[in-house]
Amino acid sequence: MPSFSRLIDSAKARYWTQRGTWVYDNALLLLLKCLWSNVVPGLSPFLSCRSGQEPECTMASSNTVLMRLVASAYSIAQKAGMIVRRVIAEGDLGIVEKTCATDLQTKADRLAQMSICSSLARKFPKLTIIGEEDLPSEEVDQELIEDSQWEEILKQPCPSQYSAIKEEDLVVWVDPLDGTKEYTEGLLDNVTVLIGIAYEGKAIAGVINQPYYNYEIIQLIEGKASAYVFASPGCKKWDTCAPEVILHAVGGKLTDIHGNVLQYHKDVKHMNSAGVLATLRNYDYYASRVPESIKNALVP
Repeated sequence: MPSFSRLIDSAKARYWTQRGTWVYDNALLLLLKCLWSNVVPGLSPFLSCRSGQEPECTMASSNTVLMRLVASAYSIAQKAGMIVRRVIAEGDLGIVEKTCATDLQTKADRLAQMSICSSLARKFPKLTIIGEEDLPSEEVDQELIEDSQWEEILKQPCPSQYSAIKEEDLVVWVDPLDGTKEYTEGLLDNVTVLIGIAYEGKAIAGVINQPYYNYEIIQLIEGKASAYVFASPGCKKWDTCAPEVILHAVGGKLTDIHGNVLQYHKDVKHMNSAGVLATLRNYDYYASRVPESIKNALVP
């Protein structure tokens, strides 16, 4: 079980505990660490604004698009995680190659993305939803649709600066199964479901579901790693949107290899062509240790 004291001190947040999902709302410092099993005693919902001041909220969150979307994304990610576990339990991964032998897609990728995107689109038809998998349009089986939402989130107030956001203002970045190659090799600790929410190009909320528990960014948050460097252009926006806001919640930082802030507008290129650098603390130190040869090879 992870140590919570460091997280609570650094994030100034407490946790709701359910099974397998992190949720973070950038405006509220809403950080929800959800474990495999036991609810941690004494931890109750707590919210604070990033400035440290109490949020000025005049509207119930259940009436705001952002909070309804986060509440829905939580339940939808849980559903996707169940799909990921079910497919591997059934034994037929349905593996196909996309661009090469190491760029794979499985039945779990396809079903999880269909579940996430279709469920979101039904509830929020004006959203821009960008998923990793290029799937043909087809009728989605009703059993893949998740209509529920996590009511605990809807009990929380929405910050005034986000209360008027419209569906069409938001972009959702979806990676239905991050770590597909590892999934096919049975390295299940590396598998996650990622749903990131962006507004005006900035990642503002995210959900990470860990069907089997473990993840590089989570290891940073828990102090099990110091820095994460992805020194190639292979990483995409759906890989970083949700992790970025969760890392930021506990005082960490995620940029490209040159220190540039990532953008998540709907028309932005999907590739993070300049790599990724993520740290929990001492960002400047780790940034200074990246060789110039690597920086020169990665063009923003």
